[in-house]
Amino acid sequence: MRRGHARDGAHPQGDPGRQRAGQDRLAGPEVEVSTNPGRLLLPTLALLTTVTAVVSSLGAPLVPAIAADRGVRLEDAQWTLTAALVAGAVSTPVVGRLGSGRLRRPTVLAGLAVVTVGTAISALPLGFAWLVAGRALQGVGMALVPLALAIARDVVPPARLPGVIGFLSVTTVAGAGLGYPVTALVADAGGLPAAYLLGTGLVGLTLALAWFVVPADAGAEPAAVDWLGALLVALGLVGLLLAVSRGEVWGWGSPVTLGLAAAGLALLAWWVRRTLRSATPLVDLRLAARPGLAGPNLVAVVAGTGMYALLTLVMVLVQADPAATGGWGLGHPVAVAGVALVPYSVLSVLGSRLARAVGERLGTHVLLPTGCALFGAATVGLAFEHGGLAVVLAWMALGGLGSGFTFSSLAVLMVPHVPAAETGSAMAFNQVLRYVGFSVGSAVSVALMAAIGGGPGEAGFRGALLAVTGVWVVAALAAARLVRPSVRPGAR
Repeated sequence: MRRGHARDGAHPQGDPGRQRAGQDRLAGPEVEVSTNPGRLLLPTLALLTTVTAVVSSLGAPLVPAIAADRGVRLEDAQWTLTAALVAGAVSTPVVGRLGSGRLRRPTVLAGLAVVTVGTAISALPLGFAWLVAGRALQGVGMALVPLALAIARDVVPPARLPGVIGFLSVTTVAGAGLGYPVTALVADAGGLPAAYLLGTGLVGLTLALAWFVVPADAGAEPAAVDWLGALLVALGLVGLLLAVSRGEVWGWGSPVTLGLAAAGLALLAWWVRRTLRSATPLVDLRLAARPGLAGPNLVAVVAGTGMYALLTLVMVLVQADPAATGGWGLGHPVAVAGVALVPYSVLSVLGSRLARAVGERLGTHVLLPTGCALFGAATVGLAFEHGGLAVVLAWMALGGLGSGFTFSSLAVLMVPHVPAAETGSAMAFNQVLRYVGFSVGSAVSVALMAAIGGGPGEAGFRGALLAVTGVWVVAALAAARLVRPSVRPGAR
C-alpha cells in the first residue's frame, strides 16, 4: 500500500478510513511507519500461525527422546507435551479476553515473548522440571492463533477476507506438518537443545516483525478476565492428569493418587459452580449446552482425547527399541518419527476439503460420525497391524482423514445454532474443549500402556489403542444422536 493511500483514503476495497486510522495509531507522529503494516501484516500473521504450529511440534515426536536423554520414565517425559496442552487450554480464553479490545497488540507481543522465553528455557541444561516449565510457557502460543484471525478480520477488505482466513487456518496445519519432520531432524542431528533453539529463533523473528507491523487498536476496554477461574481450571486439570499419569507408579489406590484426583475434581467443580454464577465467566457454560451445540462440544473434547492418544502411541511405537521391548517397536530415530506424522497433517487438510463436498451432497450432520468412524478404524487397524513403517504411515493417513472430517465440521455445525453476537464465544469454548481433550489424551495414552502392559510393549500398545477406539465409538454415537442437521441433503 502506498503512503498516499494511507493518507487520503484512496483504497479500492474495504473501509479505508478504518484501515488508515489503525495505521496512523500505530505510526503515531511518524507517518512513514504506516507503510509497513500494509505490506507485511498478512505475511507476519501467516508466520505467527505457522510458527506457533511449529513450536507445538516440539512436543509429541520428542517425548521418547526426552525420556532417554533426561533419564526419566516415559510417563513423566509425556508431561513435556501435556504441560503445553494444559497451558493452551487455560490461556486460550484468558488471552482471548485480554485481546478483545485495545490491548490486542500488547497481548500478541506479550504472548510471543512468553513463548520465546519458554523455548529458550527448554534449550538450557537446567533440569527436567525446567524443561516442563518451558514447555508450559510455549503452550501460550496456542492461544495466539484466534487473535491473528481477529486482526485479519479487522484489516482485510471484505472481498478478500474468506480467502485470507482460509489461508491462515491452513497454515496452522501446514506448520505442524512441516514442524514435525524439521524439528525432529534438528533434534536428531544436534540434540534436543538444538530443536528448542530453532523454536527460539523462529518465535523471536516473529516477535520482531509483530512489534513493527501489528496495528494498535483504540477500541473498547478488553473484557474482564476471571483470573481465579483460570487458576481453578489449571490446578484442577493438573491435579487430575497427574493422578492419571502417575497412578501406575504411586499405586491407583494410594493416598497421593486418590488425593490428587479428588482435589482436581473438587477444583473443577468449584470452577463450574463459580462460572454458572458469574456475570463475566471465563467461558460461557450455559451457551455450550444449548441445543445444536452440545453435540459438537462433546465430540470436541472426546475427539481431542482420541487424537492425541493416537499421535502419542505412534511416536512411542516408531521409536521404541525392539531389543528392549521384547521385539516390539520399530526402533527408528526421532527424525523418522517426525516424518511419520506428516501423512496425518496432509490428510487432515485434504479431509477438510472432502468433508465440505460430502456435507453439500449428503448433509453436514453426517460429517462428525464419518470422521469419528475413520479415526476409530485407524486405531483398530494400528492395534492389530503395525509391523512396519509403511503400514503405520497408512494408518496415520486414515487418521488424518478422520481428523479433517471431524475438526473442520465442528464450526460448520455450530454456527447455524448460535446468534451472530455469540458465535465468537461459542467457537472459543469449543477450542478450549479441544485443548482439554488434547491434554487428557496426552496424559492418558502412556498411562494406559503402563497400566495394561506394564510399559511400552505389544500388550500395552494394543490395549491402549483398543481403549482409544472405545473413545471414538462414544464420539460417533454422540455425534449421531446429538448433532442436528443444518443442511438438507443436496442443498446448496
